[in-house]
Amino acid sequence: MKNDDKNKSKLRSAQWFGTADKNGFMYRSWMKNQGIPDHHFQNKPVIGICNTWSELTPCNAHFREIADRVKNGIREAGGIPVEFPVFSNGESNLRPTAMLTRNLASMDTEEAIRGNPIDGVVLLVGCDKTTPALLMGAASCDLPTLVVSGGPMLNGKHHGKDVGSGTMVWKMHEEYKAGNITLQEFMDAEASMSRSAGTCNTMGTASTMACMAESLGVSLPGNAAIPAVDSRRYVFAHMSGMRIVDMVHEELNLSKVLTRNAFLNAIKTNAAIGGSTNAVIHLKAIAGRIGVNLELDDWLVGKEVPTIVNLQPSGQYLMEEFYYSGGLPVVLRRLGEQGLLDKDALTVNGKPIWDNVADATCHNDDVIRTFDNPLLAHGGICVLRGNLAPRGAVLKPSAASPHLMQHRGRAVVFENFDDYKARIADPELDVDENSVMVLKNCGPKGYPGMAEVGNMGLPPKVLKKGVKDMVRISDARMSGTAFGTVVLHVAPEAMELGPLAAVEEGDYIQLDADAGVLQLEVSDDVLEARLNKLKATQVIAKSGGYMEIYRERVLQADEGCDFDFLVGCRGADVPPHSH
Repeated sequence: MKNDDKNKSKLRSAQWFGTADKNGFMYRSWMKNQGIPDHHFQNKPVIGICNTWSELTPCNAHFREIADRVKNGIREAGGIPVEFPVFSNGESNLRPTAMLTRNLASMDTEEAIRGNPIDGVVLLVGCDKTTPALLMGAASCDLPTLVVSGGPMLNGKHHGKDVGSGTMVWKMHEEYKAGNITLQEFMDAEASMSRSAGTCNTMGTASTMACMAESLGVSLPGNAAIPAVDSRRYVFAHMSGMRIVDMVHEELNLSKVLTRNAFLNAIKTNAAIGGSTNAVIHLKAIAGRIGVNLELDDWLVGKEVPTIVNLQPSGQYLMEEFYYSGGLPVVLRRLGEQGLLDKDALTVNGKPIWDNVADATCHNDDVIRTFDNPLLAHGGICVLRGNLAPRGAVLKPSAASPHLMQHRGRAVVFENFDDYKARIADPELDVDENSVMVLKNCGPKGYPGMAEVGNMGLPPKVLKKGVKDMVRISDARMSGTAFGTVVLHVAPEAMELGPLAAVEEGDYIQLDADAGVLQLEVSDDVLEARLNKLKATQVIAKSGGYMEIYRERVLQADEGCDFDFLVGCRGADVPPHSH
């Protein structure tokens, strides 16, 4: 058998295109209606380009051109590109939250990869949930897989200053509620924030997940920070297209890259960049699909890692400066120099991660700080436990106020988000800066999809005193662009009758972030009695459709909010279709 025949027998796509029979005839014939010549079905890897382009997902609106550049690279390397769409769950427009459809998009991705004649796949990702969704779906199939992110938008510009997408909205809206700016001044800033295609230019969830992909090793070096409209983003896409063809020949499947040590590298990277709390949920879900055991307590490996990336919302700069300063390779190098990186973790270019970053050069030590001059000495995600969160909760120290990291205060309770909206601006609301704002029923099932409402805006009566932050606790998530001393992902959630459901107005709550404690100052007996009373009266309305599936099968935050029936790697084998 010739070498070409050996390669052909290895290719998964040969099960469709490589047989001299009726089925092979029909598969090839149908594909030829697109003008594909006969020799393209002989010994050439078929590479799927999984595209989340959509005009309703502004972050990914430039992905048609990105896909074309990937195709050029695939063709140059001797592969056959086939582009296919999957559900594009953009955070900016999709209601009630894109997190509701993350699992749906992952199912779309998984079945599209498994059911089609694909030897390897390039995932085009950008807006927040598209990165974890596509990685989850691909992980369940375990083919050679490579991530290409769309990149961040250009810096926002407002009144001569750089402003960050998302973060600008939260800050200016608080200024408006405090009476410091007019409604017109707030609205005038609208056109200043988003000046180009691309994802949020802060270290929000999109940028965080692009960094997670690079630190996991599932993208080529430099993926995370190249601006969306920079010509180097298109060069990167081309080179990624070339590389995926080699990955197929090398049989470099996703499971060889997504190892437990790769996930631990990503956790430490998240601490160093001041990354989004959403990464906690997404990394758990991806790990669950590929078969890696990753628990909430594994985030403790990042607890002592300093935050060295000086980006909004934790710091000063934006993603453009991060790229110009050297990007994520510099961060990874500095982690490695401190013994905080598994240097042998394999990446998609076939090299250990340290080989990719050992020579990375920093061009601005104020944007990417050194370890002896960090933005925050201990930047890792805080994992909190106690009788209020027996299965855990999280807090992002780099976005919090140091003086509130140890705090005891009286609970001001909102039963759901509608209750919060109805009462927060009431001048008679019994709240002050020492209170603890508690929001219930906004977890995975309570507000299906676990919306980003955990960073509750402060009451106007408090803002007018000049107060900028208060302790807030919920079973919700918050945007990676947001800030504040916000406790999130309380598990079990209130809808599941976790202890959060039993918090009452006037209860005292103790937060000790350093010690990892979140405690409701109510006895076990009282807590149990309250929960029993709630259980006896709880009514959960049926919604029908996808939302009902979601509520019935979604796991809790500490488990990654995946569907219980999707956890695990099912592989790429598929029964043959006999025509």
